[in-house]
Amino acid sequence: MKKILNIFLLTTLFLTFGIFKMDAVDNKKLSNPSNEYKYEITVTQKGEELGKIKIELFPDKAPKHVRNFDSLVSIKFYDGTAFHRVIPNFMIQGGDPNSKDKPRETWGFGDPSQAKVPAEFNDTKHVRGIVSMARSNDPNSASSQFFIMHGNAPHLDGQYSAFGKVISGMEVVDKIANLPRDKRDNPLDKVEMKIVKIK
Repeated sequence: MKKILNIFLLTTLFLTFGIFKMDAVDNKKLSNPSNEYKYEITVTQKGEELGKIKIELFPDKAPKHVRNFDSLVSIKFYDGTAFHRVIPNFMIQGGDPNSKDKPRETWGFGDPSQAKVPAEFNDTKHVRGIVSMARSNDPNSASSQFFIMHGNAPHLDGQYSAFGKVISGMEVVDKIANLPRDKRDNPLDKVEMKIVKIK
């Protein structure tokens, strides 16, 4: 009986050590965004390319949001979605699945069945070029919609989960932000995106 108990304890310690070791490796991987979490957003309007925006994510600041975004990109979730809300000197927002094929008046409301990501507020400032996650009044309601800062908005600091930044293509963000739009800040002609992970 004592021998069985000792084997059980050794097995438990081994498994526990293995799990901690695996977590340590994962955390180390998350702390180096420049090597693993870069993406290219190709933007088109009426079949013509407006340009490409390259972003780099911050897994050390918002690991759950980064994993969520990465998993959505891997299944091509964002392809065909729109930048449906654009406000000059503030931000451009997109990534709502409704914007693929549902009526315009539903764009921005999202799909209630989407998985939610808990808030990861951090010390990243919402300045021009920062990528952050959109949400409702519930801080833990982020799903797939994100926004790219066109200007600075300190009132968003600590209220929204910033999880990345633009590393090239801010001129494309400028172009999108200044497109003609309706009273809901939706560009008159749909602005589509396609996102791929890059090395």
